[in-house]
Amino acid sequence: MTRPHTTAILAMSADGKITDAARSPTLFGSPNDKAHLETQVALADVILVGATTIRHGETVLPVTNPELLKQREQQGQPPQPIQIICSRNAEINPQLKFFSQPIPRWLLTTREGAKRWEQQPGFDRILVADGGDKGIDWHAAFSEMAQLGLERIAVLGGGELVASLVAEDLIDEFWFTLCPLIIGGAVAPTPVEGAGFLTVQAPRLELLSVSQVEHELFLHYRRQRK
Repeated sequence: MTRPHTTAILAMSADGKITDAARSPTLFGSPNDKAHLETQVALADVILVGATTIRHGETVLPVTNPELLKQREQQGQPPQPIQIICSRNAEINPQLKFFSQPIPRWLLTTREGAKRWEQQPGFDRILVADGGDKGIDWHAAFSEMAQLGLERIAVLGGGELVASLVAEDLIDEFWFTLCPLIIGGAVAPTPVEGAGFLTVQAPRLELLSVSQVEHELFLHYRRQRK
């Protein structure tokens, strides 16, 4: 299958949590991490975000750095990547701040989810990739995005979305920012939620680079494939 190259970019605490048990929207990464995230966003044609993440955070990260905007212009890209919200049922509050941000907004959903948005504005385009009882057909969705000329996807969470894509072997690279705090909690979300993998079946990664900026570590991995 021809599909876009896909990178997940996630910040997590030293004990592997992406937020606390209350799913607080406050980001715990430093300004260095935010700059790193914006750099990765600027490289992408598409940003994928799960519905739970947008419900709690209410906004997405646009490209605002003048140098990154110029970089996109020089490469023939529009100023902002397409922000795609992924949701099986598409139950998303149209009053969220996300809908007033100056960005291209798409929805990736099922036939059922698409019906919720037939009679109301909010999204510039709705992609339907219906997988029946399984929800979104991710392979069909990625194939359609490739057909639309979209070559690079950045996945910004949350853990359920990342888990779905890892299970379908659709993520090629990972960027993890390891932040200097301990969150703890049995139900605090992690970078990869879902049912998880048995150790013998767990996807293996190859470390491409590691760098330290003040008290944060930036880890870049590539998915190993046989």
